[in-house]
Amino acid sequence: MNLYPVSLLESNNDHPLSHKTHAPLDLNTMLDTVSKPTRNVTELAREEKAFTFAHFTCEHAWVIGNILRNTLRSADTSALIHISFANQTLFHSPSLPGMMPDQETWVQRKRNTVLRWGHSTWHMSCQFDGDYKRFAEHHAMSGDEWAKYTIEGGGYPVFVKGVEGCVGAIVIVGLESEHAHGVIVKAMGEYKVLREGSKSPMRSLTVK
Repeated sequence: MNLYPVSLLESNNDHPLSHKTHAPLDLNTMLDTVSKPTRNVTELAREEKAFTFAHFTCEHAWVIGNILRNTLRSADTSALIHISFANQTLFHSPSLPGMMPDQETWVQRKRNTVLRWGHSTWHMSCQFDGDYKRFAEHHAMSGDEWAKYTIEGGGYPVFVKGVEGCVGAIVIVGLESEHAHGVIVKAMGEYKVLREGSKSPMRSLTVK
């Protein structure tokens, strides 16, 4: 089933999945629309749980991934977007050309952190004040082990109602730590508005 009919996309330039383009914004202009994230870990944990889904499928990942992709494209910004379960990739795409193979490593590191600790990488960064040594020592990790993880912002947990722990991760690589976190949170908010909109094509589908 086509989640977004072509007729809808062609008739609405402001739709988050519209294929039509506008003049690109400056990155800083785009970031001005993104709220500066808190560093309070209690508030961050509350924020993460506020986006709990009734269920989560590849359709959810497609919508959120494209909201992120178009947000970054609107600012002429190249970044890598990844959404996955623990054992299955649901969405993986650069926003624009310019990504390097090394970005794939950072995707895995952010994803690993989210899936192991069930918090955003920004949450983990704030918990340890960005100190990798403290982070590694707290979890009794050797250098080889903690190299599999990162506390740079841009990894975000996916929670589903009735399921203990996070089921997946949303990742952006290519932006500064707090900006990456803020862009994901903004996209999640836009997703909620789109889902609840009376004219949303998702109203009659399974994306809730």
